This record gives sequence, C-alpha cells and structure tokens, in this order.
Amino acid sequence: MKHSIDHLVLCVNDLDRARAFYERLGFTLTPKAQQPFGTANHLAQMQGSFLELLAVADANGVPVAGPGQFSFGAFNAEFLSRRQGMSMLVFPSDDARKDQRTFADRGLDTYEPFDFSRKARLPDGGEVTVSFSLAFVTHPRAPDAAFFACQQHTPQYFWKPEYQRHANGARTVVEVLMVDDVPARLADFFGRLLDPDAVAIDSKCLRITLDGGAITVLDPRQAQARCAEIELGDMNEGPRLVGFGVAVEDVDRVVAILQRGGIPFHRMDDRLQVTPRDAFGAIIEFTAVGKSC
Repeated sequence: MKHSIDHLVLCVNDLDRARAFYERLGFTLTPKAQQPFGTANHLAQMQGSFLELLAVADANGVPVAGPGQFSFGAFNAEFLSRRQGMSMLVFPSDDARKDQRTFADRGLDTYEPFDFSRKARLPDGGEVTVSFSLAFVTHPRAPDAAFFACQQHTPQYFWKPEYQRHANGARTVVEVLMVDDVPARLADFFGRLLDPDAVAIDSKCLRITLDGGAITVLDPRQAQARCAEIELGDMNEGPRLVGFGVAVEDVDRVVAILQRGGIPFHRMDDRLQVTPRDAFGAIIEFTAVGKSC
C-alpha cells in the first residue's frame, strides 16, 4: 500500500444537494455512478486523489456483512443513520490482497479482500467499466471510521483530465483531520497501518506524515480551536474523521468563488475554512499549493 491519500468517502443524505454544493465550491464532479451494493456517488478527481460524495441509493440493495466480510454499503448506511460527514480514508494500492495479508500480519482488524466493478461515464458521454479491489481495516474504538487500500484495475478509464480541472484550482487532498479524546492512543494503530517512523506525537496533536500530505489527530479542545463550529457530540463514541484540506492554486480565487456562491467561510492566514454545519458534516479547508498543512 502506498503511503498517500487516494480518496475520502464523504457520506451525505441527499446526493443531488451535495453535488450542487460542491459545484458551488468550484469543483468539477463526475456524472452520478451507481455502485453494486446500494450506494451511488459523484467524484471530484484531482491530481492523484479524489473526493467521493456518497449516498445510499437503494437500501434494499445494501448487503449485510458476513463473518470476516466487510460491507461497504452497510457501513456507510449505518454511518448515515447517525450523521453526515467523512466515513472513510482510503490509500492507493498496487496489490490489495498483499495489503490485506500485511494488515493481518501486523495484527490489525481486517477482512476478506473485496472486488467489484461499476459503469463509469466518460467526458465524451461514452460508458466504460471500471474495476477495483479493496482491503479494509477497522479499529475497535472507532465505529464511525474505516480505512482501506484501493487497487484500481482500469486506471486508464478512471482518471480523466477533463474531470481534474476545477474552477477553484484544486490540486490534491493534503490533510485529513481526525478527533479523539486521547490522540496518542491511535499512534500504534497508524504505525501498524502505515509506518511507525511516520507517526509523531507532540503537545499539540498526533501527526502522521504521508507522501504529499498528512493525517492530523486532535483532541476535542484542539479540534474546537481549529473549528469553533465543529459538533463533537459524545466522545465516548470513539475517534472519527472530521475534515480535510485541499491544496489550491490561488486562495484568493477560492474566496471569490465562495463569495459568489454565498457560502460562509473563515479566513485564517493562508487557509480558508468552510465549517461542517455548511458542508454536510465535514470541515473543508483550502490552502495554497506548497503551504504546509
């Protein structure tokens, strides 16, 4: 598994409303795609990473998880029964089955690899089949967060330059935000999932360095200092994913887009923040390319 961000799963109750909102943010989205396990999505492809807006489209088509099996549809449907927001963090893979064996050898909670295909609409209107293999990992203290390695078997059909050009100048996902009552307790988990040398603990947070990005785990006080309007709820529910940062070509261009779209935001030095109250449960931050997250 590569130590970089492949994509984020952002669960929403109303996919059409979420699509319209992300378009107002300045993102170009792929056409709606139906997945074979009861969910549907739109994607915002960037340079090597993407956002996945996901909703349950057919509740009757969501499979129940079996022994040793992870149900992508059931996990996200259960997530949406409690809240909207980021449910999953995904890493790119060249061999999902090898990753699954590695995860198991490291003592992580893992499941049988999962393969699936779906139809995808090309920019010229044509239709192709894209295929994936997934290797899932969960943490017993984090029922609202899951992680997986994603192997693409047909990347030539998936990644399209036309979908990677955004009015807001979005380039890539550079940071993932989590919150936990004691961030240091996740150090061992991320050390086994990724690399112990990538994990650092200081007085501020737990920080996991990735290729081209980072995962930042904050405690509740730090999370509220970062975003005063975050709704933490009951921290007894365990650690969870709460937001993400996107590198953009020009922060001022994003300011103009947000103002034109009537989207409230906060400006903090060279970072713009849209709060979860306005952004379907997730903190969204925009920062200039080359600035540290």
